[in-house]
Amino acid sequence: MSDESEQELGITESKEHNTGEWYAEVVQKAELADYAPMGGFIVTRPRGYAIWERIKSALDGWFKETGVTNTYFPMFIPESYLEREKDIVEGFDPEVAWVTHGGHNELEERLAVRPTSESIIAPFMAQWTRSHRDLPMRLNQWCSVVRWEATETKPFFRTKEFLWQEGHTAHHDQEGAWEETMIRLDQYERVYEDVLAMPVLKGRKPDHDKFPGAHTTTTVEALMPDGKSVQGATSHYLGQSFAEAFDITYVDADENEQTAHTTSWGLSWRVMGALIMTHSDDQGLVLPPTLAEKQVVIVPIWQEENKDEVLSYAADVEAELAEAGVRVHLDDRDNRNPGFKYNEWELNGVPVRIEIGPNEVDEETVTFVHRPDGENVAAEFEGVGETAQEQLDTVYAKLYASAEETLDGEIREATSRNEILGTIGQHGGYVKCGWCGDEACEGEIKDQIAAEIVMVPLDRDEEPVHDECAICGDEATETAYFAKTY
Repeated sequence: MSDESEQELGITESKEHNTGEWYAEVVQKAELADYAPMGGFIVTRPRGYAIWERIKSALDGWFKETGVTNTYFPMFIPESYLEREKDIVEGFDPEVAWVTHGGHNELEERLAVRPTSESIIAPFMAQWTRSHRDLPMRLNQWCSVVRWEATETKPFFRTKEFLWQEGHTAHHDQEGAWEETMIRLDQYERVYEDVLAMPVLKGRKPDHDKFPGAHTTTTVEALMPDGKSVQGATSHYLGQSFAEAFDITYVDADENEQTAHTTSWGLSWRVMGALIMTHSDDQGLVLPPTLAEKQVVIVPIWQEENKDEVLSYAADVEAELAEAGVRVHLDDRDNRNPGFKYNEWELNGVPVRIEIGPNEVDEETVTFVHRPDGENVAAEFEGVGETAQEQLDTVYAKLYASAEETLDGEIREATSRNEILGTIGQHGGYVKCGWCGDEACEGEIKDQIAAEIVMVPLDRDEEPVHDECAICGDEATETAYFAKTY
């Protein structure tokens, strides 16, 4: 490979100064995704899909532990089904992709390519629910959805088709449905904090920004290093609106017919965009050990006279790590020098590198190098599997601490329109203020600086941070968190 080709492997854009271009370069050069020939779509490469699979595996396990069963519904939804819930039509109609022909024949009824599945899942939940003994019913599907809104593609953050999970549940009463809503919100917080090494804020969306037809939309919000917020996942208490529209009823223990309370909740591969944006750097992708396909790469360093000894020792280290459950790879290619290998594995996000040369062989040691900051740690061969796990835990803690530092101090208060505009304009991050509840006040900020209310506190009875709305001066009814968003 030529020097020019090797140079092309590296990241050339700056995360700090050209965030968008840097992000796109990391996604492509770390082989996570490519752009599809149709505008607004991407091709997810094996390394990218493997990250999604690990996120999916963690969540799916937690869902099943809490009574959820997986299912799958058709990707095509009859137009008449969408029309049964007018709020869904109003909310999604501009984004819906329609199928009008099957082969050469025009269809009698248009079919929507699912933008979300309430309108096809709810009718079947109604069929399957007869008695109070059928509840709670907890269904989830892993699938893709299509929303024809994206004009500028940002892989994983904004594409016309994206992968997600959508859970749909029915319950006897409001208490059970609200508890479900919170269980899922807590699990979304858990996946960010325990799998992605990212702290998040929990809240709910203001009424004008909640899911169409929902009673309450709750959210987890993640702050990116450039000061913008990402809606990380949402969990909706739908009340009885969908149950009434689709006749999800049950006969209670007293033989009285009751209308169920329902929820829906989802996390999309936007989580991967947040992951990449948060941890990666100008050397390329940075992954927490929980998500890395290879957690440790061993790079042997040899001269011809000691090659066999170095490679044999490196293989012994590899075997010890594999035995300890570490996902390890021994890079023994002889057509690449160690420096090239270091750069390549850094670009691909491997959390820990082990360097083994003649000195390590002679001293029966290994040298660990942490991907996030290049810290070197020398350790004995004896117990190397346990030591490797400790190093991986340390790397995870470093990533979480860095993300937490990004969030800490980035929640500021404001008492006036100018303070909101100035603070977001200068610092980014979250600005919390008193808010009267009028969407028009948010509109004034959005029009001037493209920031919006990303959430309000979960507790509806929580006292506003200030007595007056920072925008209009009327009495504040709650606290609003403004931020620019992805």
